[in-house]
Amino acid sequence: MNTDYENTIGYVHKLETFALVDGPGVRFAAFLSGCNMRCKFCHNPDTWTSKGERYTAKELLDYAMRYKTYWRGNGGITVSGGEPLLQHDFVTSLFHLAKDHNIHTAIDTAGQPFSLSSDYLERFDELISVTDLFILDLKMMNNLGHKKLTGVSNENILEMARYLSDKGKEMWIRHVLVPGVTDDENDLRFMFDFISSLNTVSKVEILPYHTLGIAKWKELNIPYPLEDVPVPTKDQISRAEQLLHITK
Repeated sequence: MNTDYENTIGYVHKLETFALVDGPGVRFAAFLSGCNMRCKFCHNPDTWTSKGERYTAKELLDYAMRYKTYWRGNGGITVSGGEPLLQHDFVTSLFHLAKDHNIHTAIDTAGQPFSLSSDYLERFDELISVTDLFILDLKMMNNLGHKKLTGVSNENILEMARYLSDKGKEMWIRHVLVPGVTDDENDLRFMFDFISSLNTVSKVEILPYHTLGIAKWKELNIPYPLEDVPVPTKDQISRAEQLLHITK
């Protein structure tokens, strides 16, 4: 990639200066524009095609650094989306600059752009070298169900998880629990088996489905496919946590 890291251009959907759920500690979170997945429960459909606000990597880092006092010992910068890997060079450049300041870096991704091609892996390895934590969203293990839910296969997503494990890179795994959609017990057991095969997963989380994004679908005149799906109950969440062997 271009090694002029400071001037690499990216497009940002929104920024959060005091994020508490996007990695360890208090984070500066940048949500980038663009995503190839069409998840039926997406709460940010406005990121799918919106170009967002233009930043250079240096401009975004300089903005983030205003809030460095919030981060204390274990905070830092998280890049999310949309799908941040669609702006691969921008994230890599931002993280190179962040590492010059010893800032903890995390990327929250669904993994969809990942490829095992040699050209892609060369670029991905550079991103790995400046990323402390990958937060990987696993939607579903059954590939056919995954295609129906998101519009894409999960094969390369699972390959990315294996690749990160083989490279010794720390991961958090997240799963959005949607009643009647992503709560199949056999699928969750399969997910636990898969996660157990990885060597570097330090945390597994259930994210309960919510309906806060419905208004955005309506604003964009997109029919919301899960209109009648309720949020999960405490018992449903607890059962999913048991199947994934999550302890609190």
